[in-house]
Parts: sequence; structure tokens; C-alpha cells
Amino acid sequence: MPLLNKVRTAAPGGHGGDTATHSLSRLRSALTLFFALDGFLFAGWVVRIPAVKQQTGASAGDLGLALLGVSAGAVITMTLTGRLCRRYGSHAVTVVTAVLLSLSVALPALTRSPLALGLVLLVFGAAYGGINVAMNSAAVDLVNALRRPVMPSFHAAFSLGGMIGAGLGGLLAGSLTPASHLLGLTAVGLVLTAVAGPVLLRHPSPAPPPESLPRTRGGGASRRTVLVFGVIALCTAYGEGALADWGALHLTQDLGAHPGVAAAGYSVFALTMTLGRLSGTALLERLGQTRTLVLGGATAAAGMLLGALAPNVWGALLGFAVTGLGLANIFPVAVARAGAVAGPGGVATASTLGYGGMLLGPPCIGFLADWFSLPIALTTVAVLAAGAAAMGYWARNAGATHVS
Repeated sequence: MPLLNKVRTAAPGGHGGDTATHSLSRLRSALTLFFALDGFLFAGWVVRIPAVKQQTGASAGDLGLALLGVSAGAVITMTLTGRLCRRYGSHAVTVVTAVLLSLSVALPALTRSPLALGLVLLVFGAAYGGINVAMNSAAVDLVNALRRPVMPSFHAAFSLGGMIGAGLGGLLAGSLTPASHLLGLTAVGLVLTAVAGPVLLRHPSPAPPPESLPRTRGGGASRRTVLVFGVIALCTAYGEGALADWGALHLTQDLGAHPGVAAAGYSVFALTMTLGRLSGTALLERLGQTRTLVLGGATAAAGMLLGALAPNVWGALLGFAVTGLGLANIFPVAVARAGAVAGPGGVATASTLGYGGMLLGPPCIGFLADWFSLPIALTTVAVLAAGAAAMGYWARNAGATHVS
């Protein structure tokens, strides 16, 4: 794959090896902070959506159209960011988009109409899509240089940042206006970017060791392989989006759960996904990428069948928890494999498809619930997870590295 702005890393134990190891460690810490910041800022905005809706006087339909601005901005920018990373380097693009994300998160609270809200969310979504492609591209290079499958740890940081952002936002919602809260997020984002950004800007993306480079592949074969891993990412994100929007309703409507218990449904899923990602590096080192994909997809499929079809609340909650564990590492592995095959462009394609899956999941579940029932609709999460496992096995030799 194209490797721009690379520096040669010293072999462990050789001349300069300690310096190189320290440099990679600092890069890993800085990138981890950017992943956590991304989740923190996005979750902080999400918990203030009801207040911003009231402030702008938006109807449910108006809000839905305005929120499409996030999706449209993200998808458009994701398709362009791979080119920017190839031209300017993924580290510089990560820092710039982090600044833009930090600034734009304050804009929704300053709007007074649904149209203005939609326009500023287009900017926010563009920054969100850009940083996701840039930091994942930087992470792919670092994973190769470290010669350890640490990609899940970055996504665990994103999940943890999101949990902290949502929890803190919930605590502050009663005491701070949306404008004060989101401006506070801007301040936090700019400070953390000022702390971690110089580390990325001083250190070019590390060159991977020769043995980790993929075999040369034809352009058409590479594109097909990247699309396969992008669809695998889509299957994972479909389930995450479906559970976020429909899990609580399934627990209350179909199983008669108390609203407090129902609200815990997605929390259980998010918690087990975070725990799964925290243990993802050890799992990948023990099983390899292909077996992790296959086992994760099969586990998620079994968990979601239980979550959708269990006759009681506790069985459904157990199913949601198992689904989170199964899906945890599929997206990080798929993005890493796409990046190994095609560099930043591969990361951009896989991320765009994955984000599309998160957008596709909730409306698909809604249509299927109208035609059949919500439990039956939720079983599509299991079907796609099983499909991800099958595709992961089929693509087992694509973009393989020593950690696969």
C-alpha cells in the first residue's frame, strides 16, 4: 500500500531501538486520546439533542431531517479524507479534523431554527467523518509498526469516551444550558488536541516492518477485498445502530420491562462491547484475525437470536450482552484489514460502509417491524452477524499479515 511520510523504525534491541519504541509508545498514547475524544464529543452532543430540539422549535420530522446533516456530512467527507491523508499525512489530518470537531460541537446550541440546525450539523458531521477516517488510517500504520494487533484498544477508547461523555452529559443536563455544556466540550476538545496534537505532528507515520507488508495485488482484487471488509464493518454497525434505537422499545413493548430496566438494555450492550475491545488485543494475539472475525460473528448471531426471541426480559438482556461481546472486535479488525490492503483509501471505504450500516439499521428494523414484528426484525442483526463471520472466513487470506 502507499506509505507516505514514513520514517524507518529501528529493530527492537538494535541501535536506536529504545528511542523508536518510546516514539511508538507516545504515538499510541496520543492516538488513543484522539479516539476517546471523538467518542466523548459525539456522545456529549447526542445527550443534548432533546434540549436543542426544544430550543429550535423543531417537530419530530424537522429534527429527523436536521439530523441527516450529520450523516450527509460524514459520508461526503469520509470519501475525501483518504485522499487528504495520502497527500498531507494521516497525523496532520487527524489534528486538523479534531480542531474542527471541537469547534463545531458548540454550533448546534447556537441555532434557533431547524434549517440552521441542519446546516451546522452538516459541518459537525463533516468533521466527525474526517477524524474517523484519519485516525483509523494513522492507527493502521501504527499497528503494522508495532507488530501487535492493538486496533481494538483504540476502538475501546472511543467506546469509553462515549460512555464518559454520555454520563457526564446526563449529570450536567439539569444544571447547564445546552450552549454552556457544548461550549465546555469545545474547550475540552481544544485542550486535549493541544496536548496530543504536537505528538502526532512531530512524528510522521511509522514505516511498517517489511514482513508486515501485504503481497502485491491487482487493483481490481484489492478493491474487491476492501469492499468485502467494508461490508463486514457495515454488518457490525447495522447491529449497533439497531440496538441503540430499538433495543429499549423491544424490552418495554414486547416483554413488558420497566422503563428503567429497558434503558439498561443498550447500556449492557455498550458495556460488553467496550470490555470486548479492551481484551481484543489479547484475543487477536491468541486466535488471529480470521478466527476472531468468525468467532465474533457467530457469537453475535447467537446472542442476538436470544436477545430478539427470549420470552423474558433477563434472557433478552443476556442476549444483548453476548451480542456486544461478539460484535466488539469485528469493526476494528475489518478496518485494519482494509487499511492493510489499500492504505487510507481502504480505511475510508470501510469506514464509509460501516457508518452507512449504522444509518441503515434503525430504518430497516422499523420497516420490518411494521411488516412482521419487532422481534423478527431484530433477528436481521443475527443474520448479518453470521454473514460477517462467513465473509471473514472467505477473505481469510486477503491482506494477511503476521498478526492475522
